[in-house]
Amino acid sequence: MKKIKYDFDTIIDRKGSNCIKHDRVGKDFGTDDVIPLWVADMDFATPDFVVDAIRKRCEHEVLGYPVVQDGWYTSIQNWLQKRYDWTVKREELGFVPGIVSGMAFTVQCFTQPGDNILIQTPVYPPFMFIPKHNDRKLLINELPFVNGRFEIDFDDFEAKAANNCKMFILCSPHNPGGRIWTKEELTRMLEICEKNNVLVVTDEIHADLTLPGFKHFPAAPLKPSAEVITLMAPSKTFNMAGLSSSFFVIQNPELRAKFVNFLDRAELSNGNIFAFVAPQAAYENGEDWLKQLSEYLQGNVDFVDDFLRENIPAIKACRPEASFLIWLDCRELGLEPKALKHFFIHEARLALNAGPAFGPGGDGFMRLNIGCAREILREAMIRLKTAMDSHKS
Repeated sequence: MKKIKYDFDTIIDRKGSNCIKHDRVGKDFGTDDVIPLWVADMDFATPDFVVDAIRKRCEHEVLGYPVVQDGWYTSIQNWLQKRYDWTVKREELGFVPGIVSGMAFTVQCFTQPGDNILIQTPVYPPFMFIPKHNDRKLLINELPFVNGRFEIDFDDFEAKAANNCKMFILCSPHNPGGRIWTKEELTRMLEICEKNNVLVVTDEIHADLTLPGFKHFPAAPLKPSAEVITLMAPSKTFNMAGLSSSFFVIQNPELRAKFVNFLDRAELSNGNIFAFVAPQAAYENGEDWLKQLSEYLQGNVDFVDDFLRENIPAIKACRPEASFLIWLDCRELGLEPKALKHFFIHEARLALNAGPAFGPGGDGFMRLNIGCAREILREAMIRLKTAMDSHKS
């Protein structure tokens, strides 16, 4: 069979497609004269095998209530087994309509108003606002940024876990840092949580997007005795976030029964037709596409890192080990958070996520989405250099 060469260089006009990243940029940034490099979806075409599966289902005249097909379960099981050497039984899997939704459901199901929930910042903003919106209290284990890389302050982590903590929500791989936590780091966090009867919820949505030379380790199988809920999805991996299709893995029977009962009572586990068709197609056919995507993203990381080193050394790229997001260290510019955001929007004409939105430890940083054609990144870097040269003069 001839190997397909996938195209990541074609620039696709997404304006007017009702996407947040492009169609809400004017509202969120106060101008449309920016390159959107913020919301964490990619500007590449969703893979043909996913779109073809959706088209095929649409050939039937009726879009009625769906039944979850066996293939949805087996495709996930096979993917987890092959990619992570993780054996998951069918009954240990379940549907949720999104990672953020799933996170909110775990908070509502397993904790009470006033309970303490531990997170590590800087981190994807829903980790902060979901507990707060549900009247829970945040315990923050701030991640030290050491030599361009996030580390874990384990003394602080253990102290927080022992402070009447009910749940720890882990971002693995880390967003925005792109860190893949090591087996040793994950095991130590799980052991601390088990010791203190802390339920662990892991958001592993970026797991498949490991860059060449790196390997992600699911947390749950590293410490089977710990209480762990894993949330995963094909949405980032195969650029299909708009289908709202994610899944949980819970291998503890009592924990799983409680969560399934919660979802059933609220009618939250039904999903839609395409939420089952598309993931199955992705997991059954996506291995080679993902390999080529990872190589292209690595090229984008290298391009940004090289450009900044050569042209704007005051801004440093935190090289990700996974994902299509780069955490930019802009602290040497000496700008306050509002001034830094203004500089990127109105001088560089770039729409990035500002670091303070990610909580303590985010000041002086910006998050750059590199999930786009390299020509777009080249234009973005030229704009940034031009703005920097003008700013210095």
